[in-house]
Amino acid sequence: MNLFDVYPINEITIVKAKGSYVWDDKGEQYLDLYGGHAVISIGHTHPHWVKRIEEQLEKIAFYSNSIRIPLQQQLAEKLGKLSGKTDYQLFLCNSGAEANENALKLASFHTGRKKVIAFSKSFHGRTSLAVAVTDNKNYVAPVNETDNVIFLPFNDADALESCFKKEGKEISAVIIEGIQGVGGINVADDSFMRKIRSLCDEYGAVYIADSVQCGYGRTGKFFSHDFAGVNADIYSMAKGMGNGFPVAGIIVAPHIKPKHFQLGTTFGGNHLACAAALAVLEIIEEEKLMGNAVMVGKYLRDELESIPELENVRGRGLMIGFDVPAELKDLKKNLLWNQKIFTGEAKPNVIRLLPSLALKKRDAEQFIESLKEEIKNLVSTTTPVS
Repeated sequence: MNLFDVYPINEITIVKAKGSYVWDDKGEQYLDLYGGHAVISIGHTHPHWVKRIEEQLEKIAFYSNSIRIPLQQQLAEKLGKLSGKTDYQLFLCNSGAEANENALKLASFHTGRKKVIAFSKSFHGRTSLAVAVTDNKNYVAPVNETDNVIFLPFNDADALESCFKKEGKEISAVIIEGIQGVGGINVADDSFMRKIRSLCDEYGAVYIADSVQCGYGRTGKFFSHDFAGVNADIYSMAKGMGNGFPVAGIIVAPHIKPKHFQLGTTFGGNHLACAAALAVLEIIEEEKLMGNAVMVGKYLRDELESIPELENVRGRGLMIGFDVPAELKDLKKNLLWNQKIFTGEAKPNVIRLLPSLALKKRDAEQFIESLKEEIKNLVSTTTPVS
């Protein structure tokens, strides 16, 4: 049997990881500024995270949600404390797509409505509802197509208000990433998120803050949506929540009431997942990683903005993107193969930086030096000889 070939693969086999570095099977060391799609939040194989999982594995790894799992309540309390959403309710699942799926479903249960507003360049996952609100035709199969989703321009308050005036009584929810990840590191305006909040209040819709990539302290606030100074009704989270252990969830405002059998999951909230997620929160708090994300992120932004060949540097904290002109189209590839640095990309011409929140300044400095070297090399090869 062969693997189902759906992933473009770099011919690298990683066998060891520590902090912001990984090593391949040939002993080559790489600086990881991508964290496996923003998953590595506290650094690879952090000793406290490893210990938490190992100790839990010796006790019990799994039982279903038909019994009480005290670790779930411990996780809810710790998450409430660090996020500031102490009065919210936690539902645990396994992936970002599943989190958004449940958020959309719960909003529809709550409102009794069907229509959802999503935005251009959005990415919310690949399961049925999540992919229906994703603005990428490559991911949407015919069975996922629905008339219940309205796509509007990102950050266009006038279009949003017009849509609510026309469709308001049918709108179940508005779902938005605080910073679009797959879409290219596009930051939602604070004023736009406040407009979403006010219109959802006016028309009785649910505001869903997709924080799968842009949450968990990556921007310097626990949720990037918090920069707007208003609360969403539901926040979805995954990626950095388990630092590589599959765990996800939604937190739900107190006015949305649960009912038995309304939502469900087999593996969500299992003992190992909760142990991993608790370790992540403990490390974020103990090591002040949100503050580090602000400090190192500012250094990176300032340095990137000073490089004349790069365009439209943007983002918050350690969620950063910049546009690459045509003459630098091989920049990401050259960073990987020549400099041994992992970065991410968004088509057609965006490089994304999504490192561990524990990224050290000296590693950021190494990246900037390597980036300048590769830009210089690429420019010299494309500049015509006079």
